[in-house]
Amino acid sequence: MKAAILDKGKLTIKDVPKPSPGFEEALVRITATGVCHSDVHLVKGDWPRLVPPYPIPMGHEGVGIVEELGPEAGKFVKEGDRVILGLGGTGGGYWCGACEYCLSGKPRLCKEAKVVLGTYAEYISVWAKALVKLPEQVSDNEVSLACGGLTAYGAVKKLIKFDVSPGKPVAIVGAAGGLGHYAVQIAKAFGYKVIGVDVGQEKIEFIKRLGAFDAVDANEAVKFVKENFGGVYASIVFSTKLAGFELGLKLLKQGGVFISVGMPPVSEGGISISPLELLRMDPLIMSSAVGTVEDMRALVQLAAEGKVKTHVSRVGSLSEVNQIFDELANGKYSGRAIINNLTK
Repeated sequence: MKAAILDKGKLTIKDVPKPSPGFEEALVRITATGVCHSDVHLVKGDWPRLVPPYPIPMGHEGVGIVEELGPEAGKFVKEGDRVILGLGGTGGGYWCGACEYCLSGKPRLCKEAKVVLGTYAEYISVWAKALVKLPEQVSDNEVSLACGGLTAYGAVKKLIKFDVSPGKPVAIVGAAGGLGHYAVQIAKAFGYKVIGVDVGQEKIEFIKRLGAFDAVDANEAVKFVKENFGGVYASIVFSTKLAGFELGLKLLKQGGVFISVGMPPVSEGGISISPLELLRMDPLIMSSAVGTVEDMRALVQLAAEGKVKTHVSRVGSLSEVNQIFDELANGKYSGRAIINNLTK
């Protein structure tokens, strides 16, 4: 079968053996895979501490058909089931289910957690417990719910957990991007007054079409938000630039919640805030990454109801993956890119 393999910074399409499902695994024929910005960072070496040993099978968002079951996998899925997989890649391949993190709903932190890698291929063998069945209403074009959508869902859900009640104004920084455009829709579905922030008039208009309460260019955001809302109750930052994180902090009102999701290159350094400013603002600062199987089921239901929809700007074949990476790295389009021909 064909698969995209990364080896020391070079991504190539190779012929590799078709996998066989192991214990509690299902063999899935991939019908569509999403291109995530984290894949671009992995190829560029932007996150050196997170690079697994080479060679690396690439891709972690997928929709496909279960074609074969390994031992005991039939307890979770059946042959012929149409499923979505990924769970954000990180921790979505396996978790023990019995440690303090798994039992508290944080399987990504489990010491036994394994990543999902290899959806840029005709087939993948994956732990069946991590698969979620898809209803007919959810098309293959929604494949990026597997990571982009789920990551946005997990971040927005934290607003409720940390007492930011629906109806309050919240800022989505990087709102026109692959993750941000999901967050705008999800936060709206949850009942928040969404202020979308990005750069350029085209992206601002796109954010408004997504249903945001308002949208503003990043260069004008602080003045606009302070004058019209006195600051937001929460900022969720999906930017891949450090400037987006600094902006997210500036948009907050005192006592606001700051949620970090995007991951700029390590070379950009870190955000800083003085102890005096920390005391004055008294923010709650946290990160957010992916979600759980139950989150995925809830998100799939929102998509089935038409409340969340993937904006697909680019569709290609597996052979175009490097070109798509270049386009994504250069911000050529809003929303997501997907590959729906894994044999070419």
